[in-house]
Amino acid sequence: MSISRRDLLALVAASSSSSFAQSLTPASANIGLRADNTLPRSECGVGALMPWADSLWAVTYNSHTATTGTGLSLYRIDETLKGFKVHDHNGTHANRLVHHESNQLIIGPYLIDHKGNHRFLSQFSNERLTATMRHLTDPANRVYMLTMEGKLYEMDVSSAQSRLVIDLVEHFKINKRPHFKGGVTGQGRVLAANNGFYEFGDQQAGLFEWDGKSWRALSRKPHMDCACRQDMGQVVFCTGWDEASVLLWALVKGKWQRYRLPKASHAFEHAWQTEWMRIREVETEHYMADIHGMFYELQPIAFQDAIWGVKPVCQHLRIIPDYCSFLGLLALGGNQTTPNNDNNAVSGQPQSGIWFGKTDDLWNWGKPAGWGGPWWDTDVLKGVPSDPFLMTGFDKKMLHISADKPCDFDIEIDFTGAARWLPYARLRTAASGYAHHIFPTGFSAHWVRLVPHADCRVTASFFYT
Repeated sequence: MSISRRDLLALVAASSSSSFAQSLTPASANIGLRADNTLPRSECGVGALMPWADSLWAVTYNSHTATTGTGLSLYRIDETLKGFKVHDHNGTHANRLVHHESNQLIIGPYLIDHKGNHRFLSQFSNERLTATMRHLTDPANRVYMLTMEGKLYEMDVSSAQSRLVIDLVEHFKINKRPHFKGGVTGQGRVLAANNGFYEFGDQQAGLFEWDGKSWRALSRKPHMDCACRQDMGQVVFCTGWDEASVLLWALVKGKWQRYRLPKASHAFEHAWQTEWMRIREVETEHYMADIHGMFYELQPIAFQDAIWGVKPVCQHLRIIPDYCSFLGLLALGGNQTTPNNDNNAVSGQPQSGIWFGKTDDLWNWGKPAGWGGPWWDTDVLKGVPSDPFLMTGFDKKMLHISADKPCDFDIEIDFTGAARWLPYARLRTAASGYAHHIFPTGFSAHWVRLVPHADCRVTASFFYT
């Protein structure tokens, strides 16, 4: 059975309820999935989505393998939005990659060929797979598989045999609970992101890179996802955050650049509250980035070796472990009402949904607003500029600065996005160590940064409403 895009949109707009029995029926804007209601009860998040072999494939996840819940599965959803359970894995998986050379989809602990036949990767039954990446030296035959516990495996895509390459927790001496999430291969290096952040001041998370010879830590703050096209300059993007704001890294022609974006919510601050905040291509050659409760447009190309085209779309509170396009619709995975061993005693059965709509629907969600800045109780040096902080796409804007002594700060703007910095104003902290500036209504630029006139310890935060 097939259905036209017009009829499919009408189907999505119709108001009917859905439930899962032998199959899933089309719903108003949602397909519901659930895990078992028997003890133990944990989660039923939709960890990964991928269109493949005339279907949309989805894997659901619990907190930690079958020891924290059962009923987690691989699902196939057809062109009528009718879904079928394919196989139970009862684990925590959110990895997905199309392996071009072998014409297979790797999603969760599964290899799926172009006809929709699947192979279960039983060696990963007790692992939590979070990212699959192209191989540095043998991409035609092998891939890397990253686990939440920081183990990096390489796997042969034909035999499905795997071996451990490195234990990143051991290598980087991560003492607190690891929470590795995204990863990607680009520009001759592997990136791995760990969001294990449990309290302010925590330095146990990180963003790590490997050139095939040695590993190094780019940051020890929490990081979420990494993305890279295989063409268009292979710009690598990585997202994360620290106490001050959201972090956006860009690898351009082998050199790292770091930018900062506002946080839309503090509800994503703890490692457990984040899940998989993704960077995904939802329209051809157009990225959407979801981080800390805000969707952003993201241009996948660097112009004049700088990052242009970052613009806020909306704010939200939804947990969105993955999202993609399917038959012209935007599909958003979710992780709703999680009992987590009944620590949330009013949530009941683990269940989630896949929301279907259009990309443009996101502009009808919460209006972009947020806060953040380049420094949070940070020692800064005279004349050294801060990271660029996003300014475009918000209405009213205000800057707060607090320093440990009176100090002048230059406010500089880049209204083109090409790293051409121009003076805007000078702000001096008073004897109390505080100063603020309200920008004129309607004033905007792409990026803003601060330059201190003396060494000092400072917190600077922009509030956008």
